[in-house]
Amino acid sequence: MDIRDMQIFLAVANEGSFTRAAEKLEYVQSSISIRIQQLESELNTELFHRGRQGVRLTSSGEALKSYAEKIIFLTQEAERVVSDRSIPRGPLRIGSLETTTAIRLPSILAEYHHSYPDVDLVLRTGTTEELVHSVLKYELDGAFVSSPGEHAELETVEVGAEELVLLSGGQTDPIHRPEHLRHLTILVFRVGCHYRRILEDWLHAKGVSAKIMEFGTLEGILGFIHAGLGVSLLPRSVIERAMMKYNLQSHNISDEFLRTPTLFIRRKDTFKTAAVSEFIRISKERFNDI
Repeated sequence: MDIRDMQIFLAVANEGSFTRAAEKLEYVQSSISIRIQQLESELNTELFHRGRQGVRLTSSGEALKSYAEKIIFLTQEAERVVSDRSIPRGPLRIGSLETTTAIRLPSILAEYHHSYPDVDLVLRTGTTEELVHSVLKYELDGAFVSSPGEHAELETVEVGAEELVLLSGGQTDPIHRPEHLRHLTILVFRVGCHYRRILEDWLHAKGVSAKIMEFGTLEGILGFIHAGLGVSLLPRSVIERAMMKYNLQSHNISDEFLRTPTLFIRRKDTFKTAAVSEFIRISKERFNDI
């Protein structure tokens, strides 16, 4: 096996198709098929189930995939370690919550880019659950999350905290008790969002059932709240910025979810480059600059 074989194998596994993998890698499909067949012959096992709808991993393929991900990551990390110097440079892959991206990151990224223009920073947004998964899979160098749970592989640094409040449209009646939410629609991010889990767990504990409407973006949630179609649990910092554009009001009805930390997570077994170290430092210093 060589590194290119692992890259081809992962591309096919992730795309679920020889054709899409070939397009992604800019190879001809026949070349991809031949390399996979040679790899299966070398390992004396089938790595993929072939079908009309594409391919899926066999049990042997699943086992190889976890090793292939580590092999590719360690190869890339070795290059970064050897070339790393005291001045940050090179690629930096960061993940962030939608709310953190909208409110907190502009000042952080502005200073970071000004200080270290040789860093090629890539930003990906997602839920806490999605971002934790990406960091564990070596797909991100680090990510801003909220309450990632217990993962022995992760190092966590608190960079700041958010005050959470219920947010509704300006035309909504005042909300003083959980019962007032019974006939309202709860607007949330997709499953895996920590803020969503806090609100759903709290409503369940209070015996309140409510209709849930799921969104993929912060702007979508704010727009629907503005139109009076529901309420959501969001950081107060989001509200303060959004009130310049939307007709909104906040409600403090519980101290149970008043404050939640924002954490920067990274794998413990990865080399902390100068780019990562400086990003964490600036993040802690600038988190509240809004």
